[in-house]
Amino acid sequence: MIAWFAAHLVDILLILAVAAVVGLCVYSMIADKKAGRSSCGGSCSGCSSCAMGGACHRKKAY
Repeated sequence: MIAWFAAHLVDILLILAVAAVVGLCVYSMIADKKAGRSSCGGSCSGCSSCAMGGACHRKKAY
């Protein structure tokens, strides 16, 4: 079993690094959503032609 871990150590570390980056991206997106920030870039000049124009900058109901 230890020989298998030694043979695949680089693969395991790479998978853990990619999982950490993805986790940080998801965490950042959730934190931005809770803070009311948008991921569309903030420029509202093109929102009328955007498919998500009505959903991007909704007012919070609470």
